[in-house]
Amino acid sequence: MSVKAGKHARELLLKEYRAALSTHSQAMPGFPFGSVVPYCLDALGRPLMLISRIAQHTHNLQKNAKCSLLITERGGDDVQAVGRLTLLAEAQPLRDAQQIEAAAARYYRYFADSQGYHRVHDFDFWVLQPVRWRFIGGFGAIHWLDEVALANPFAGDLEAGMLAHMNSDHAEALAHYVELAGLPRHAPAEMVGIDPEGFHLRIGQGVHWLAFPTSCNTPAEVRQALVQLARAASWPTGGEASA
Repeated sequence: MSVKAGKHARELLLKEYRAALSTHSQAMPGFPFGSVVPYCLDALGRPLMLISRIAQHTHNLQKNAKCSLLITERGGDDVQAVGRLTLLAEAQPLRDAQQIEAAAARYYRYFADSQGYHRVHDFDFWVLQPVRWRFIGGFGAIHWLDEVALANPFAGDLEAGMLAHMNSDHAEALAHYVELAGLPRHAPAEMVGIDPEGFHLRIGQGVHWLAFPTSCNTPAEVRQALVQLARAASWPTGGEASA
């Protein structure tokens, strides 16, 4: 496995937040059925979805849990030259109350307008358990990967505390990150996720992932990286803004 390919695949998984979900059609046996779903990553780094019980893809998954998720890089003029990542997975509905509570807390930070769907409109949380990944980084850069999803050591109360601190006390720093990365400014930015490689900002309904200058494994390292970015005049070498 190419270490570089694995890194790029993971960055693509982190920076995108919507993908094409393909399931096995029950209405038309033998045919794949494609749909578009938003997703974020759960504490184990698996794609987390909130889908309706009456949706066709949900009916398909209830009969056959095997599916794929196609994630493509935004912004490129040539669709065959940009990165794309296909996840082969088995879909699992969340049944445990604590798991659902944790999923809701995380998912609604990313997609605030979806809050309450699983109670009011018969929506449920599902996770995709990875089986294998196929990453294409452009012409000829094709790799099968086994490990792209990584557990987030900050997920839970630790992450929630860091996010609350940044959003309540450091609005100017968030605005500076937006300016450095050239992100849209039509609404205030809210930090909604932190992982060892970077952090997510939600601006309106859009979600954007920004990479840390270096990987962070402790809250102290996260703080140091955020301070460095808050003081930077341009995005530091070694870190990459990924809108």
